[in-house]
Amino acid sequence: PPDVDPIPYDPALDPQKIKAATDRAISFYLNPGALKISIPSVPSGKSSRIFLIDPTVDEETLLVEACESLAAASDMARDIGCALDDSNRRAVLMLHQVIMLSELMVNRVLDGRRVPN
Repeated sequence: PPDVDPIPYDPALDPQKIKAATDRAISFYLNPGALKISIPSVPSGKSSRIFLIDPTVDEETLLVEACESLAAASDMARDIGCALDDSNRRAVLMLHQVIMLSELMVNRVLDGRRVPN
């Protein structure tokens, strides 16, 4: 084996401390009887909010992000449509067209918001 410098003693690497930390981690992640943090349920009649948009983001930034997302979706739909057989290609390419038209509409709104130089 190569010559290496000996590892200096570190009190944080005390075997008892490592064992205690390991036991805590195993008990937390693998002990089904342990108390877990309860996830609050969504009140009935209200929709679940998985994704939230930061309310401080301005409208132009949101429109730019929407435009970029639509452009990516358009590219994916076109690529998938070109790889499919004729019976499925038409439906996916129609989806591509709807996405592309939505992207054009968002771009039109953005063009109207731009400040002239």
